[in-house]
Amino acid sequence: NTNLAINGSVEIPQSRVTVLRGHESEVFICAWNPTHDLLASGSGDSTARIWNLQGTREPEIVLRHCIRRGDTQVPSNKDVTSLDWNPSGTQLATGSYDGYARIWSSDGNLVSTLGQHKGPIFALKWNKKGNFILSAGVDRTTIIWDANSGHCEQQFSFHTAPALDVDWQSDTTFASCSTDQKIHVCRLGELRAVKTFHGHQNEVNAIKWDPQGRLLASCSDDMTLKV
Repeated sequence: NTNLAINGSVEIPQSRVTVLRGHESEVFICAWNPTHDLLASGSGDSTARIWNLQGTREPEIVLRHCIRRGDTQVPSNKDVTSLDWNPSGTQLATGSYDGYARIWSSDGNLVSTLGQHKGPIFALKWNKKGNFILSAGVDRTTIIWDANSGHCEQQFSFHTAPALDVDWQSDTTFASCSTDQKIHVCRLGELRAVKTFHGHQNEVNAIKWDPQGRLLASCSDDMTLKV
């Protein structure tokens, strides 16, 4: 609609905005389901939520992140700061500051709890095949998880400071970045990094492969973006 254009930008009128209310604290991340009209969100209220925008079922499913204390499950009271849908849109993985990654069905049932990180999880991603989940944590490690069994397939301890982000290059090769200013390219089954990039002068916050897996982009607190 050309009437929405203002000085080269586009302003969306309030009449076309849907506000999703329910979280009781700040919302850190959102992700669209790849196959259905569902939106997942993670928040500081220790929940993730699945929002149904089609109106064919309950509009909001609350995924409460709990930890075991004795014989009972109690709220973790930790932020949910990372989440990602599997390629088929049937499962959602979440990462929490309670140190656990979790896999949920799209209708809100907890499928498995992945617990090997020692501290907050900052990022997690499904691979394109949907059989592995990759996570990064404050414990300076990255982990490849078997999505079917929930078991740790391999833990990588190459960083010397918290690992902040990860991204798959292929179904078995990935890159990770850290506050140690380095980027490592790692492969399942390899005991050393395949390649290490040096160049940033401050912590590296985020990384992303191009769709063909040939170029890697990174951004840093040194005020630069590198490819």
